[in-house]
Amino acid sequence: MELIGVSLLLLGVVIFVIGGLLFLIAAFRESLWWGRTCLFIPIVQLFFLIVHWPEARKPFLLQLLAFGIILVGFLISPQTLHR
Repeated sequence: MELIGVSLLLLGVVIFVIGGLLFLIAAFRESLWWGRTCLFIPIVQLFFLIVHWPEARKPFLLQLLAFGIILVGFLISPQTLHR
């Protein structure tokens, strides 16, 4: 059971990173200004998400899915992670 939990954690982290990269790609496609500010000022990502929902929706939902996978992996293997 612990192996499954750790595997889900790793899978979730990989998916989360991919979603983050896709989010930055969407920001850079909009403009160089959006891309740079989203890269260096994290709060701007929230504004980009709200203003450009159609472009940012899929990467955001992918990261939300990844967060769910990480949470499940964390709950499945609490002995390994809580030591």
